[in-house]
Amino acid sequence: MSSPPVIAIVDDDEDIRDAFSNLLQALGYSCQAFDGARAFLKANSPGRFDCLITDIRMPGISGLELLQHLKAAGEALPVIVITSVSDPAVRRQALAFGALAYLQKPITDEALLQSLRTALPPGDNAPDDQAHE
Repeated sequence: MSSPPVIAIVDDDEDIRDAFSNLLQALGYSCQAFDGARAFLKANSPGRFDCLITDIRMPGISGLELLQHLKAAGEALPVIVITSVSDPAVRRQALAFGALAYLQKPITDEALLQSLRTALPPGDNAPDDQAHE
């Protein structure tokens, strides 16, 4: 039996981190939550995470700066951006920096799960997630 995909969640809002972690863990994913980009970058190493879910607006390093850093480092980690920002220019930047999805809050469970199914390689989805396809 293979281990479940590990999802990193980066958001300065503890309620958002907890809600996403609880949802994804209930579906069989493994999660690690971070209160900011700096904490994530300190813990990150190649291959440690299978996907990153990050907010855009955070104190210190923003989600866009995090995306730029990952791209500059050649990191191939799939990234899902979550945000309350409805600015088309920010969306274009996030996608240009490598985000696979740009989801605007409030985010439905199904929208998040669909983005994860797109981000993770076939066969790398959590066991319980297969029932939702």
